[in-house]
Amino acid sequence: MSEETVEFSRTGKRKTAVARVRLLPGNGSVTVNNRSLDDYFGRPTSRMIVEQPLILTETKGQYDVKVNVRGGGIAAQASAIRHGVTRALLEANPDFRSMLKKAGYITRDPRKVERKKYGRHKARKRPQYSKR
Repeated sequence: MSEETVEFSRTGKRKTAVARVRLLPGNGSVTVNNRSLDDYFGRPTSRMIVEQPLILTETKGQYDVKVNVRGGGIAAQASAIRHGVTRALLEANPDFRSMLKKAGYITRDPRKVERKKYGRHKARKRPQYSKR
């Protein structure tokens, strides 16, 4: 008879980055795209963003986090992972909701890149005005 491991999996998004997060009972290791957290994110800020929900809920050493993330840049990927970890923690323990909501981790950041319009250099930048 095999033991059934409890697994909580959710997706997190930010801009065009999508993170598929799996929370497994373990010793607190974080794996991103089959690489360690320190190896994947060079910046300490990005590593801190990923671990924020675990530190806030005091579950840092209780779960192993396995993440598959693609799209977007490094910062957007870190925020997408944070969003996914938050959702997985809520699935694991709904009592965390109030503290995670207060910290602003539950809300999905809706901001995306605005499209370029015709007659403009970028989305809003106009050509230089010349009176003559």
